[in-house]
Amino acid sequence: MASTSLAFPSLQPQFGLSRKPSNGSTRHRGLVVLPISASVSGTPSAPAPASESKNLPTRKIPGNYGLPLIGPLFDRMDYFYNQGRNEYFKSRVQKYQSTVFRTNMPPGPFITSNPRVVVLLDGKSFPVLFDVSKVEKKDLFTGTYMPSTELTGGHRILSYLDPSEPKHAKLKSLIFFMLKARRDMVIPEFHATYTELFENLESDLAAKGKTSFGEANDQAAFKFLGRALYGVSPTDTKLGTDGPKLVQKWVLFNLHPILVLGLPKLVEELAIHSFRLPSFLVKSDYKRLYDYFYEAGGYVLDEAEQMGISREEACHNLIFATCFNTFGGMKILFPNMLKSIGRCGVKLHTQLAEEIRGAVRSNGGKVTMAAMEQMPLMKSVVYEAFRFEPPVPLQYGRAKKDLVIESHDAVFEVKEGEMLFGFQPFATKDPKIFDRAEEFVPDRFVGEGEKLLKYVLWSNGPETESPTVANKQCAGKDFVVMFARLFVVELFLRYDSFDCDVGTSPLGAAITLTSLKRASF
Repeated sequence: MASTSLAFPSLQPQFGLSRKPSNGSTRHRGLVVLPISASVSGTPSAPAPASESKNLPTRKIPGNYGLPLIGPLFDRMDYFYNQGRNEYFKSRVQKYQSTVFRTNMPPGPFITSNPRVVVLLDGKSFPVLFDVSKVEKKDLFTGTYMPSTELTGGHRILSYLDPSEPKHAKLKSLIFFMLKARRDMVIPEFHATYTELFENLESDLAAKGKTSFGEANDQAAFKFLGRALYGVSPTDTKLGTDGPKLVQKWVLFNLHPILVLGLPKLVEELAIHSFRLPSFLVKSDYKRLYDYFYEAGGYVLDEAEQMGISREEACHNLIFATCFNTFGGMKILFPNMLKSIGRCGVKLHTQLAEEIRGAVRSNGGKVTMAAMEQMPLMKSVVYEAFRFEPPVPLQYGRAKKDLVIESHDAVFEVKEGEMLFGFQPFATKDPKIFDRAEEFVPDRFVGEGEKLLKYVLWSNGPETESPTVANKQCAGKDFVVMFARLFVVELFLRYDSFDCDVGTSPLGAAITLTSLKRASF
């Protein structure tokens, strides 16, 4: 996920979540625990057709930015505290009767001097953010501010480069090289690592009656990436089991201006939203990560030198691509998939188990790429997970020229230099594209539903397109889809069903497994 924008949303608990427990929920030390309710949706009907461009009226972009300093501060308080992110956008859509409008995006004062954006919240306008002939992506990975390059060894990492910059093609090609070189190790290393994870979860569940998925998944994900991409398990090095917590701390220093950690409002505003945390506080932690990747990633660094990239710069890019993008994606994606699949209940679990085990038996009892292609429901469930809660929620781009942007309802004119912002969870739940858009529909992309894959946008581009050195689509797009599929496959090869409680915490979705029913057929 090295070329995506902001693929580590797991430290943002306020988004789409109430601070108060809903009916039937319980609260434990700041953790909201929601009981799983089983429901299975039927096959969705075809989406409503989008409006034809020739019938759309031209409209001035509604909204305003308020007074300097004051307007951005008020918007920041609404975004983080008074409303929360989902309501922040939803209320403005209702106010302006438009999915395109002007507002301020955090952090604002005093970290960024210009928080002004044009917001795109529908599936028709959002894709302009992928068109690098129309928008520039330079230094926009985290939005209206950019973290200090001291956090990445003094280098601007691939995610912050526009395709027009010479280094972009070289660095993205290096990521392609790594993924191609290690592609045959993904399936066996995933099986080995997650078998170990499930065995540990089973032991903990037997002893305590429940077990937390989050920390165990963090360890497994980081270990898997080390084994699969570099052939060296981090637990066999000086890094030990410290990798996930070092990554989490380092990511906090990159993203703190746009996070909510659950601290008192005034403390958060002064400590993390108004001023940058000094990078030297995480320097020693980052050095430990650097040392691991420098040693383990030797074959990639050798290739980098052949391409004219210094070993040092290449290593910093490997850290970012592996830790920030990919590990960050797994950290939020896997719990979200457990949550959604769990809520669908035993009927879906049985269907997945039958399909997955049947396909594996038909392929010599082994999990292979060919076997997974014979699992249409499993593939649909994974795509629906990416649609329903995309691990890359925020996208930015700066207009390279005067643009005309279309929503379903109107045409809008954007001036050169204006910042465009898209909140993907609204675009991928566009009711004019997806029927029952707010529901997790497991078989949405089965059969004729595959036509809707062009509206699944998690990878900084449509699911039907591929990453190249000329675009900003995630370099590891297919790799990420594969390990998401492998997670579902390994889960239902081993278990008939599972039960879990879903909570929220400063680390995103908190999954507590309460039962794991071993495979019986």
